[in-house]
Amino acid sequence: MQSSSRLFPVALLRAERCGDLSEDVYRIKAGNSPDPTVELAVTRLGLADRTQDQARRGAPVVLLHGSFSNRRFWYSPKGVGLGATLARAGFDVWIPEMRGHGLSPRNQQYRHNDVAAYARYDLPVINAFVAELSGQRPYWLGHSLGGISLAVALGSGALTADSLAGLALFGSQVSRAPWPLRVAPMNWAARGVLRRLGHIPGPRLKRGPEDEPAGVALEMLRWHGLRRRLGRARGDWRTGLAQARLPLLVVAGGGDHQDPPWACEQLFERFGSEHGQFLVLGQAQGFSQDFGHVDMLVSKAAQSEVWPLVQRWLSAPGRVLPQASLGEGLTMPAEQVKL
Repeated sequence: MQSSSRLFPVALLRAERCGDLSEDVYRIKAGNSPDPTVELAVTRLGLADRTQDQARRGAPVVLLHGSFSNRRFWYSPKGVGLGATLARAGFDVWIPEMRGHGLSPRNQQYRHNDVAAYARYDLPVINAFVAELSGQRPYWLGHSLGGISLAVALGSGALTADSLAGLALFGSQVSRAPWPLRVAPMNWAARGVLRRLGHIPGPRLKRGPEDEPAGVALEMLRWHGLRRRLGRARGDWRTGLAQARLPLLVVAGGGDHQDPPWACEQLFERFGSEHGQFLVLGQAQGFSQDFGHVDMLVSKAAQSEVWPLVQRWLSAPGRVLPQASLGEGLTMPAEQVKL
C-alpha cells in the first residue's frame, strides 16, 4: 500500500461521511520511538462535499485531547463539537489520538508511555504530517494534558515555535497538585500501586472513556513530589518556554478546581510570546457562568460563548479577544479563515 506521506509510512484507514462532514482516518507509523510498535491515529475533518471542501479549506488546526479522552472530546458521532464547528467554518481540522487512545492501538510498552515521549516523538511527527498534507503551518489547541504535552514539546525543543502558526492551551498547568502527592510516604505508595497496575482505569473510575498508562501518572508524581522535578538530565523544560515566541492563547475556567486560573496563568507567564493572551472564563469576566475543566469546551454554554472566541482568535491571533462573547455566533466564509 502506498504511503499517504513522503516523510514516513502513513496508511489511510478509512474515508467516511458523518452527516455533512467527511472523516478521513490516517494511521502513522513513523518508527522514530524506542518502541517500534507505536502507531498514531489522526482524523481529518472536512465537508462531505469534496469539491466544496477543497474550495473552502483554510488554515489547519490540530486539536489535542487531554487525559482519559479521545477524538470524541472534539466532535461527537452526531457531528457536534468544537472540531465539527471549525470544519464547517472552513478550517482544516485534524484530531490526533495519543498512544492507546481511541483508534491509536496500545503499543508494546504502553505502561511506560509518558508526556516526555509524547512531546519528543509523537507531536513532532503529527505536526510534520499535517504541515505536509495541508501545505501550511498548523495551529494547535490542547486541552488539559494535551496542552501540557504541547508545552513540554516547545519547552524542550522537540517542537519549534516557527513550525507552528499559533498555540492555544485550555485548562493546562503544572503548578497545582493535591497536597497528598507532596507527602513522601503517600507519593511512594501511589508509585507502587501504579507500577503493579500498569494503567489507571478511566471508565471504572468514571474519569473518562479511556485508560491512562501508568507512565503518565508516575511522571506527574515526580513533577509534584517534594523535589518537583519537571525535567531530567537536561533540566526543567519550563525554562525553554521563554524562547517560544508565537501567537499564544491560554484559557482557564473560572470554576475549574482541578486546574485553577492562577496555576494556568503561571504557565502562561513562562512563555516569551509578545502576542500572548490569558483569558479566564468566569462570571467576573462577563460570561454566563464559571466554566469548569471540561464544560469550558464541551457544553451548550461553551458552544455559544467559548467556541466563537476560539474561531475569532484563529482568524486573527494577534487581535485582543473580548472577555465574553455572549450570544455572538461567529460563522465565517472560507476566504476569511484562510491565513
